[in-house]
Amino acid sequence: MTSLPSLLGDLDPTSDRAVFRQIADQLREAIDRGRFKEGEKLPSEAELVEHYGVSRMTVRNSFSVLQSEGLVHAEHGKGVFVRPRPPVRRLASDRFARRHREQGKSAFIVEADAAGSHPQVDSLEVKEEKASQDISTRLGSVRRVLARRRRYLLDGRPVEFATSYLPLDIARGTQIAEPNPGPGGIYARLEELGHHLDHFEEEIRARMPSPAEVKTLRLASGVPVIHLIRTAYDTERRAVEVCDTVMAADAYVLSYQLPAT
Repeated sequence: MTSLPSLLGDLDPTSDRAVFRQIADQLREAIDRGRFKEGEKLPSEAELVEHYGVSRMTVRNSFSVLQSEGLVHAEHGKGVFVRPRPPVRRLASDRFARRHREQGKSAFIVEADAAGSHPQVDSLEVKEEKASQDISTRLGSVRRVLARRRRYLLDGRPVEFATSYLPLDIARGTQIAEPNPGPGGIYARLEELGHHLDHFEEEIRARMPSPAEVKTLRLASGVPVIHLIRTAYDTERRAVEVCDTVMAADAYVLSYQLPAT
């Protein structure tokens, strides 16, 4: 490892910023500049104590700041490591392109292939249920829906879980109601049923996860989630599906193209 003086600066004794935050600032900058690479171990507590002339508790508080920001993770008995950057880029302008469905690929498989990762789906549940008020409104005041719940994994790591809600008059008794909807996923089946997709509307927000979401996605401390609700419309302007998705924010980059006019 390069010597610490060349990687990290000195503390500013005249600053009113707490010492542990100054150390966290310097470590964060070194990570952002690539001085510490993804997966690389940060200097040990002992090394930072010697470099800065501070207590172990001060260094631990600095690490805690970086952990709360999701930049690093600690491995017991091994040290503190830089967390990997998001491996998957979701291209909003491409992920639901018809050509992928015609090739028998769902959007998740297309993205996993682009990232060079192995995709999996587990925790699959398909059932009819009463629609919540929000889902009912989005689907045009339906009372009951077919709900498809599933968790997505990349290389064995959970990265998102999603629930699709579809009107029963469309989905009941079709392959959409089966655990495996077939090549191209439910959007391919919708189009086979005559509901040719016209456009999608998405609402996105970032927030901290609930305890259940932390458990389901195995999130590290400080990692937020991206909560996305997408509504699919057919060419008759009917809402044919609402998908409620929670994604690990450290697993994805969301990429959009916006018109200039």
